Amino acid sequence: MAGVLALLCAYYSWATLKEQQPRGEAAARSLAGWVKNSLHKNSNVLIVAKTTDEDRLFADTLEAELKGGGYTVAGKVLGDPRAARVELKRISETGAPLPLIATTTECAAWTVFENLSEKFPQFGKVEVRCAPSYRWPTFLKSENILNVANQIVIVAIIAVGMTMVIITGGIDLSVGSLIALAAVLAALLIRDFGGGEQASAGTLILCSAAGIIACGIVGFCSGVLVAIFKLPAFIATLGMMLIASGLAYILSNSNSINAIPDSYTWLGVGRGFFSLPHAVVLMLLIYAAAHVLMSRTTLGRYIYAVGGNSEAARLAGVRVNAVLLFAYTISGLAAGLGGILMASQFKSASPQYGAAYELNVIAAVVVGGTSLSGGEGKIFGTLIGGFIIAVVQNGMNLTSVNTHMQKVVLGAIIIGAVLLDRAKKLLAK
Repeated sequence: MAGVLALLCAYYSWATLKEQQPRGEAAARSLAGWVKNSLHKNSNVLIVAKTTDEDRLFADTLEAELKGGGYTVAGKVLGDPRAARVELKRISETGAPLPLIATTTECAAWTVFENLSEKFPQFGKVEVRCAPSYRWPTFLKSENILNVANQIVIVAIIAVGMTMVIITGGIDLSVGSLIALAAVLAALLIRDFGGGEQASAGTLILCSAAGIIACGIVGFCSGVLVAIFKLPAFIATLGMMLIASGLAYILSNSNSINAIPDSYTWLGVGRGFFSLPHAVVLMLLIYAAAHVLMSRTTLGRYIYAVGGNSEAARLAGVRVNAVLLFAYTISGLAAGLGGILMASQFKSASPQYGAAYELNVIAAVVVGGTSLSGGEGKIFGTLIGGFIIAVVQNGMNLTSVNTHMQKVVLGAIIIGAVLLDRAKKLLAK
């Protein structure tokens, strides 16, 4: 699967190779480098950009770079063509030469910059320059890589619990509804009991923990139905899926809940260490812990043993029921955490969250090499499977594949992964 992921990345890198225009700070630094190599120091430069945050960053960074390099910033325009015309007229009245207008790609196309030497002869020859373009795959741009990681983070975290459940030979269809339940319950507690938009950090943590624990209880109930009452996992978790979804709609009165403070987005969209999103860091930590659990602990070996042959595991002294309860509870807790992340990303909660997420989660686990028959699978395989799904979806979006065809491709990938698993078992015999 790691090889497949590498091939997919290579293909989409080739398919999205195109001319790229740097923006924001990157554009400013690139253009400043060109200026330093092309103009004498103390030359006048007019900086022109729009009023967006990205363009403001471009203008401020370029101004600092040029002044630091010994150049004179004759003016800095943040606005529209009319503002640029006013500034050009002001500079022309000073009689100072203006060899360069440093701007963005969008602003360079303004008609105000056409035939400047005729409109303002005192400037001499004026060059309008934006940051030089370069060839690079859109797929490999840093913002797209982070976008892929952000797209998969919720599915990947929930897939940790699903991997344990499937390794035991079960399935958990309730995880999508638990996303909605956790988000709605946490947001409801914040709004009604935590002070709403004025809620403190401690309150946010407690309310979020309540939502996660509630989902853990639902997962535990699923485990009881499967382990104690011997219900088929498909039926037990299908029933819990409907119950969780119904509770989410009842608690929210079928409405979105938006009375959440801005600070609640810290986990979902905030960035920290090396500018990595907090959610991605959390996902990696969870996978590291789950890998240690499954590969280095007795409990992990018990999970594999139950999935391989539950009766043999029972005869060997393994508490099969306790293992199943653990797996389903972890699956519920992971789904609850996924719901909190989704609420944090959108700064709101809705009973519609998580619709069909169970399918994406199961797909990530299966594509990652976990056998639906139980007893086989690896945690990091699931992470790779999740990234395969995300890369395929992202790559198809970048290459303009329509939505309906995307469903066909993803369905074929899932079927192919299961067929590969079956073929491996047949060859092993």
